[in-house]
Amino acid sequence: MARPPRSAEMPFLDHLEELRQRLMRAAGAFIIGIIAAFTIVTNVDIIGFLQRPIRPFLGGRTLVYTHPGDVFGILLDMSFVLGAIIASPVIAYQIWLFVSPAMLPKEKRMVIPVLAGMLVLFLAGLSLSFFVVLPLTMKFLLGLQVETLTPMITASDYFGFAVSMSLMFGIAFELPIAILALTALGIVTPQMLVQFRRHAAIGVLVLSAFVTPGSDPTSLVALAVPLYFLYELSVVMSKTLHRSRRKREARKAARERAEGQLGSPA
Repeated sequence: MARPPRSAEMPFLDHLEELRQRLMRAAGAFIIGIIAAFTIVTNVDIIGFLQRPIRPFLGGRTLVYTHPGDVFGILLDMSFVLGAIIASPVIAYQIWLFVSPAMLPKEKRMVIPVLAGMLVLFLAGLSLSFFVVLPLTMKFLLGLQVETLTPMITASDYFGFAVSMSLMFGIAFELPIAILALTALGIVTPQMLVQFRRHAAIGVLVLSAFVTPGSDPTSLVALAVPLYFLYELSVVMSKTLHRSRRKREARKAARERAEGQLGSPA
């Protein structure tokens, strides 16, 4: 089946105008999401919830802030993150409206499973970071106390650390989707993934050490093990995708040969 000739139906300037409209609507959704998120974070004790990983290790103390604008800055940062999550369905829909006319029907059917997989993996990474790795990291780092020093952790430092670490975990968990996309584009093959398995293991350790600061071996392992498992899962999924593609190509070649034989003179 031929790809829909979208470029022939719509001039280049019209493409740019449509892109501008989609971007404006996505930006509007993001702004509305930020406003809604700011309303939520100022009325719901999200700050208290996000302190759960560190609270057991504060020894009865609380997080502090050193500037009058710190609390507003924390709430605003949370609003940006939560606003992006709230607006993500609208943003994804605008992207879909822009790219879908140029997609084949089979490619369109793959969009929902891929997006669902990305969402599940991202939430899995966030959950692992917040409920498992972050408490372990806080326990390790705050356990390295010196008698002559008193820990006085600022709220902005902790929340910046916790949010950035959780987001990096969520992004790192998108590894299978990235590998499948590279396989679908023909950039990598299952044989390459198997051949460079040891290199991948080293890369996972390096990435885990970068994402989990403080040289905490427990949190490093807590990220490295599931990441390498996801890599092995990606190898299996890549093999399945590659095998399916080869079968389709074989059927297509057989069909073309059959049509050629029917069309040839006796």
